[in-house]
Amino acid sequence: MTGLDIIEKARQEKRTILTEIEAKQILGEIGINCTDTRLATTKQEAVALSEEMGYPVVLKISSVDITHKSDAGGVKVNLKDRAEVEKAFDEIMTSCRAACPDADIEGVAVQGMAKTGTEIIMGMIKDPSFGPVVMFGLGGVLVEVLKDVSFRIVPIEKKDAIEMTGEIQGKKLLEGYRGQEPADIAYLQDMLLKLSDFVDNTPGIEEIDMNPVFTYKEGAAVVDARIILAAD
Repeated sequence: MTGLDIIEKARQEKRTILTEIEAKQILGEIGINCTDTRLATTKQEAVALSEEMGYPVVLKISSVDITHKSDAGGVKVNLKDRAEVEKAFDEIMTSCRAACPDADIEGVAVQGMAKTGTEIIMGMIKDPSFGPVVMFGLGGVLVEVLKDVSFRIVPIEKKDAIEMTGEIQGKKLLEGYRGQEPADIAYLQDMLLKLSDFVDNTPGIEEIDMNPVFTYKEGAAVVDARIILAAD
């Protein structure tokens, strides 16, 4: 199933929110590197996928009705063996069903533990006046605390991507602050261009949120992603 097929299927199901697995497949198709994330509908499948991917792994609840997974107890990280995966699966299901009793839960998303790096946020929102705009800034909890984010109207060019990565206040973190490895800034700029092209050529996208994106000396990886479609 292609990204366009995923979007069409969601529309037929009257959904505006895509699952994390669907969002990552779409982003992967446009050349944005995401952590390998697969659906397990049972505990046995979760174990099998974990062993296929290799430990440690992360389990996350997979439900379009549960937006804030951590708040619902729907995320377990750094699971190192079969027993931990089985325990995590049961705890996630119990917690999420208690927190969100009406949620449609399809299973859990299984993904490998990504190597940590400087966290950034990248995405797109619809501005009431200007339409789609791409965003870039410090990610994780920092985006909520510092709100250190840069915006540009879609479509963007290379010079816009260069400006966006250079004008956030936290740019020193990307340059290798206090012994940290510098981020691959050119790679991040290329991600912004790919994101802009996708949004410009795909009508009906309301919001894209990639947070966190772990940046490395070479490349980057989207650890969590969300795509929201415009309502018909």
